[in-house]
Amino acid sequence: MNKKEILEIRKQYTPENCSITRICGCYVNGDKEIVARSKDAFLSLPDEEIFKYLTIFKQTLSGTIGKNLINMEFPLAQEMPGGTQEFLLHLRNSKLQDDTLIDEFYKEIIENYNYGENYYIILIHVAYDIPGKSTDGTEMFDASDEVYEYLLCSICPVHLSKEGLCYNPETNQIENRIRDWLIEPPVKGFLFPTFDDRSTNIHGVLYFSKQSEDLQPEFIENALGCTFPMSAGSQKSTFQSVVMNTLGTECEYDVIRNIHENLNDIIEEAKESPELPVLTKPEMKRLLANSGATEDCIESFDANFDHIAGENAEFLVPIIAETRKFSIETPDVIIKVKPERTDLVETRIIDGKQCLVIEINDQIEVNGVPVRTVPTHVEE
Repeated sequence: MNKKEILEIRKQYTPENCSITRICGCYVNGDKEIVARSKDAFLSLPDEEIFKYLTIFKQTLSGTIGKNLINMEFPLAQEMPGGTQEFLLHLRNSKLQDDTLIDEFYKEIIENYNYGENYYIILIHVAYDIPGKSTDGTEMFDASDEVYEYLLCSICPVHLSKEGLCYNPETNQIENRIRDWLIEPPVKGFLFPTFDDRSTNIHGVLYFSKQSEDLQPEFIENALGCTFPMSAGSQKSTFQSVVMNTLGTECEYDVIRNIHENLNDIIEEAKESPELPVLTKPEMKRLLANSGATEDCIESFDANFDHIAGENAEFLVPIIAETRKFSIETPDVIIKVKPERTDLVETRIIDGKQCLVIEINDQIEVNGVPVRTVPTHVEE
């Protein structure tokens, strides 16, 4: 799913557009024991609860694609009879009316979700009547061709509220506040099936993780049946390792600067596209060649890439690229440059020493104090 498709689903989480049919809840304590269950027609809930649940569902579809929201596909084995895909389809098609399926779902979550405190599992069934669109992009609500039925699961921590004093308007007194068990914003979740090209895709899952480096591989592989993806941090470090091992002793400043600029050019060219640009093995090889890597380096690229990343690895360009900074560090000096002005810094040999040369203008501050760039006098 791309950003536009996720936004279309998020827009349904309002009282006016809501197409949620049923909601199920399961409260689990720190010993992985079920404390309470619930199952309701969503619109039968009090308005105050509906608003709070809708906020949770929006949060489950929030964050950066590739970091917090990760598109995953089922391996072929999981699409065979008895696989995770079949189970989730049965659960969806039951419209959350089958208690046996729901209990089995809870069991899978509890067994595989690694969290040592209390949490609340929320599962909803949604039937979104997809409006047609005219050639100019205008929605035509009377021209629907498909109903997108899906499940959204949110996993929320439950913590005891802090101690404190409060004002009681009934007694007009300051009193000790009663501590409650509060449902906090979701930290994990998923949507199945995915909404690709504004249509149902039963081969995919959209996974949500509030912490991009805490994806919980066991949960992904066992509960969802999907292959564990590289986290955002892993993508970045793996990309850097491939670059360093490929360039070796020829890892020069100008080549790295060119890679930075070329990656940002790719992002700029894809700005109007709903899909995030992806760097595959051939594309990364071409990137290095276009950035000034030598022929010897390019010859060693394939072996380095396969060994470090894996032959079929892909990198999301916005994840691996630095779009907000360009940093140069030595043991004693750190230089930060605007990403679009890397041309201001170059390397030169001065008096037999390799130096970084920075082009400056007449606007310089040292520790917040404006200073002159030209001396007031020159000694003869």
